[in-house]
Order: sequence, then structure tokens, then C-alpha cells
Amino acid sequence: MNEKEINPSELTLLQSRELSEEEKKLIVSIFSRQRKNIPLYINQRAAKLFVEELFGILFAGFYSDRSFDSLVSISDAFAIFFLRAKEHLRPYAKLQNANQSSEEQILEQYIQKIEGAIPNIYDLLWLDAEAAFNGDPAAESMEEIILAYSGFYAISVHRISHLLHSLGIPIFPRMLSRYAHEKTGIDIHPGATIGSNFFMDHGTGIVIGGTTIIGNNVKIYQGVTLGAISVSKDLAQVKRHPTIEDDVIIYSGATILGGKTTIGKSSVIGGNAWITTSIPPFSVVYQTNEIKVRNNQLSHENHNDFII
Repeated sequence: MNEKEINPSELTLLQSRELSEEEKKLIVSIFSRQRKNIPLYINQRAAKLFVEELFGILFAGFYSDRSFDSLVSISDAFAIFFLRAKEHLRPYAKLQNANQSSEEQILEQYIQKIEGAIPNIYDLLWLDAEAAFNGDPAAESMEEIILAYSGFYAISVHRISHLLHSLGIPIFPRMLSRYAHEKTGIDIHPGATIGSNFFMDHGTGIVIGGTTIIGNNVKIYQGVTLGAISVSKDLAQVKRHPTIEDDVIIYSGATILGGKTTIGKSSVIGGNAWITTSIPPFSVVYQTNEIKVRNNQLSHENHNDFII
């Protein structure tokens, strides 16, 4: 982060004030580290608006209080959304190129690629909703999945943030992910590649790292971590997170680490398992726990232990 330069006269004025050295140091630090150009990065509100405006169209009547009365009205809504999206993304085009003509070209490329990708994303989202409905006996309707399942909301935002990440748009995809994390407790890096029919049951505490690859028909429960073994910063571009093949189920609290770790297709990973090596297809992995149960009414000198 580039620090903002301080005018020497400002320092002189600050020194003349009756402040402690710690207070003066704090003021200088805040001034130096503040953002130089606030519109350059906008703020988290832009990410929220981007998601809400798009989902208000894709899931009309679910994430918005309106429904469309004609096909043309949907087309008009998309046209308005893309105009607004262009302005949401303008600061990030500036980050990539300061030349005005190039900035417009970059923005047009962004919008064209987003527009072209949304139909496929829309189909994927309905497959995700169906996976949640079919995978949870407690689910009573597709409407319930869309309106009330945090896992569905998180994967919906992720599919958009992953698209923007794949286009090379800086910062903004992470802001979308942060917004979803804030709402759901599910943390998915926009770089993660996730296949179709993906279901996160309960969802709270799931963490999916940026180089994770997940296949189709995968089901993950709360508290699962798909993470990296601690690596140095210079390995940032190396695959650091695991690969999960098709039809895998990962139960709550499991931790799977490492870029060379692959969970083979149709495997089941039990709760609280700790995995840092590859697992072959059609495996069942579980952690054995030894639990002792003691009758608390007996004295400490005379009690029975039971091992389960």
C-alpha cells in the first residue's frame, strides 16, 4: 500500500498541539495510510448493490419485491443492470489501465463477458438449488431453498465472484465474497473452481481456499475446511488447496489440506477427519475417537470407566 505524503508544514502544526507523542504518531500513521482516492475502490456498498440488483432479476420475487409482467421487462431490467454494473466496475478498470480509451475498452470487455456467462450461471444455480432440495430431507420446497438456505446463497454469490475473478477484475470479487461471508458465515475464495449440483448443508464455518477444485455432485457439511498447508508468500500462484472429485460427501468439521491432496470420486469423509494426503476413489475415511464416560455420582476413588 502506497503511503500518502505529508506536507512538512502540517507536521509543524501538529507538533504545536498539546498531544502526546503516541497521539501524534497515531495521527501521522492514519493520514499516511488512508486511501488516496476513495472512488478508486468505492466501498462495500457497491458489492452489495451489485449482488442485490443481479439477484433481483435472476430470482425475481425471491430476492426482490417485484415480479416481471412481460419478457421485455426482463430484458429492460438486464439492460439497466449492465449499465450500473459498468459503473460499479469502472474503478477496477482504472486500476488496470489509466488510459481513458483503454479503460472503456476494458469495461466493454467485462460487460460482454459477464453478459455472455450469466445464462450458464443461472442454469448452474438452479442445479445447486435442486441439489440442496434433493440432499436435505428437511427441505419442503425449492422456494425454501432459495429464500432460506445460507449455503445456496453463498454458492450463488460465489458463482458470480468466480466469474469476475476469472476476468482478472481486481479486488471487487473479494468484496463480493466478503459480503456473502458476512451474511452466511461461509468463506469461499472467488478463485475456487466448483462444479455443478453443489450443496453445502447448514454451511456455517465452511472455508474453501482459492485454488480448490471441486467436481460435480459434491455435498459438504458445516465446519469443513478445504485449505492450504502453511506455505510462503512466493508460492501464491501455486496450487495450495485440495481437489475434490465428483460425488464426494464431506461431513462436518473435516479438514482437508494441501494442493497435492485429492479426494477420489464417490468417497465419504467422516466428521472431524484431518487429511493431508490423497484418498483413492470410493473410500470411506473416518476418525476413531475414544470417549470415556464416568458416573459423576460415584466417588473419585471408586468409579467405573467406560470406553466407547
